[in-house]
Amino acid sequence: MQGRAMMARSAGKGSGVGALLLPLFLVMVAALPRAAGADGGSGGTAAGLAGQVAACLAALAGDDSHGVEEACTAALHDPALARADRLTVLKERGAYLARHDKIDAAIADYSAAVEVDRSNAGLFNARGELWRTKGERPRAVQDFSAALRFDPGHDRARANLKAMARELERIGAEMALGGAPSFSCRQAKGLAEKAICADPELAALDRAIAAANARALTAARDQAEVRQLRRAQEGFMTERNTRMGHADYDLKKAMAERLRQISKEDGL
Repeated sequence: MQGRAMMARSAGKGSGVGALLLPLFLVMVAALPRAAGADGGSGGTAAGLAGQVAACLAALAGDDSHGVEEACTAALHDPALARADRLTVLKERGAYLARHDKIDAAIADYSAAVEVDRSNAGLFNARGELWRTKGERPRAVQDFSAALRFDPGHDRARANLKAMARELERIGAEMALGGAPSFSCRQAKGLAEKAICADPELAALDRAIAAANARALTAARDQAEVRQLRRAQEGFMTERNTRMGHADYDLKKAMAERLRQISKEDGL
């Protein structure tokens, strides 16, 4: 019993000393330098990464081009950058680049931001306005339409799409006969037809598709093949009209692919 009492007293004394030394030990540990990447990121500590994001946003706000290039690029290249921070940096730098008329670079940032958040109506609308500035009307229409699909109440996207529709109608009406598509632009319906009327390259693709389809029908061996060709063309046009405006639909690419397909059927 006496030995146990002595052990208890000894333990009590040890605990008291430990209680006194523990805070000092923690302070010493906290003062040690942290290894780079200790938080799992290759670009340094979490605090360092947060500092990069803050420096990037400060440079953007202060119109500091050198700071934007250095801090924003460093932050975006760090794989540890959080999704929300990546989206913020891309969006804010895209707006900054657009203000400085660096349209292609701004589009690249908004496109990267769309990959981070594919349902953000504001991103699609902002990129659509940049496409419109470049004269890429079909792409602008697609982005404005995508913005409204994700947010039907997005007033700016709605106004932009309405203005684009009027612009496409005007351009289509003014297009010379030699550059007209296979249909009457005065009777164009839907965004796809209006976009084709407003773009000479798309109009040329449309004429080529119509001509190749007519040749294929003429060369058909029997009525069954005629029906098959007509169903294929109707299917293409239905998909073209319904998917126009979807973020993942490229009208020019789809028309070029249809021309290649029908040219094979035409024997060209």
